[in-house]
Amino acid sequence: MASIVVVDDEPKTRDALEFILRQEGYAVCTAASGYEALDHMRTGEMDVLLSDVKMPHMDGLTLLRHVKAHASGVVVVMMSGYHDVAAAVEAMKQGAFDYLVKPFGKDDVLRTVQQALTVRALLVEDLLLQRQMRDDFTSANVIGSSPPWRRVCEIVQQVAPARATVLITGESGTGKELIAGLLHSLSPRAAGPFMTLNTAALPATLLEAELFGYEKGAFTGAQQRKLGCFELADGGTLLLDEIGDMPLEIQAKLLRVLQDGTFERLGSSRTLQADVRIVAATNKDLSQAVAEQRFRADLFYRIHVITLHLPPLRQRREDIPLLVAHFLRKYAQQNAKAITAIAQQALQRLQAYPWPGNVRELENVIERAVVLAQGPVIGVEDLPPELQDQEPVSVPEHHVVLSADATLAQIEREAIVQTLQRHAGNRQIAARVLDIGLATLYRKLKEYHLA
Repeated sequence: MASIVVVDDEPKTRDALEFILRQEGYAVCTAASGYEALDHMRTGEMDVLLSDVKMPHMDGLTLLRHVKAHASGVVVVMMSGYHDVAAAVEAMKQGAFDYLVKPFGKDDVLRTVQQALTVRALLVEDLLLQRQMRDDFTSANVIGSSPPWRRVCEIVQQVAPARATVLITGESGTGKELIAGLLHSLSPRAAGPFMTLNTAALPATLLEAELFGYEKGAFTGAQQRKLGCFELADGGTLLLDEIGDMPLEIQAKLLRVLQDGTFERLGSSRTLQADVRIVAATNKDLSQAVAEQRFRADLFYRIHVITLHLPPLRQRREDIPLLVAHFLRKYAQQNAKAITAIAQQALQRLQAYPWPGNVRELENVIERAVVLAQGPVIGVEDLPPELQDQEPVSVPEHHVVLSADATLAQIEREAIVQTLQRHAGNRQIAARVLDIGLATLYRKLKEYHLA
């Protein structure tokens, strides 16, 4: 049953709208002022808000701004007299769905409310999809809230549903395989296979056999037919890791598959076809490799449809506390250690270190620290010597030292609580420090029951 709140300082208007809407089976609550409507919003359900524009104490535009800041999923319909249409139009610019001009008929009211509820359903669906997307990122251990990392996640969401080839670039240890797996899990191919082949780990002959498969007797030692990665990944995604080191002779054969999806097994003249999305990854500068004729230009342009560059950890240092909390929890569980937190002095040194090995190196450092730690808190003495000697830096005030057993939701909640405490509850400053929009902060406050 849809919940509708009617706000008007005129009792007759409130009573008439309540009667019309209740007849149609809606749950209706009335309010004589904007303040009364906000009280209801804090304590009850609200799908659609019907509000007069001109009211004493708090007008409809002010009420609209409060609702949009605290409950963005509520659909607002403004009501105005003939001479207040300009104000109603201004309300629509500020996020109102529609407006009704008084006097209005029953059909006008019901039609507008039904349209508003349709929009509300779409908003709810979008919020659920966003939450599912966020859960998918969390389950894939894609952790970070820094602006560079958020841009990566935004691009992943955009390109995951497409069929286009994606080239992931970045230094070793930045998480290229992790992002490739996420692209697959968020795509329509998620039910299909996800395969990874390190193209730098094999000589040309073995790499060709791994890619395309072979028939029995195709070469010495080929005692039976073997399917290649393209056949095994049919209907799914194939990650070609370290593609910058792929031998030139294999590059030409790969180009054909990318162009028309056809190939032959070694030792066979039968042409096969596979529906595979290619994701390529490299830590090399392919443009430079093309200039030096170490990489085919036609293949480069074929895989260069969408490029996703992963920033090194030194460019997203604000993500280090989140990553540390995740790895502490992971390796404390794996090693049955009662590690509960990391000392601030240790965290300062982690944030000062340049991390040439990026996230992979950070993970190894935390695993080592968990294994060697004698107490429940990781200290400076538990870090490798090169980090113990690192000149410590002050942790920026918006960073939060977190326990190892915190969930990502708890991490986010605690960051909001501590930031608000540091700034005397000033939400505008807190939103700026946390690098999120004010509306997002209000939504999080409600989500975590902090409002």
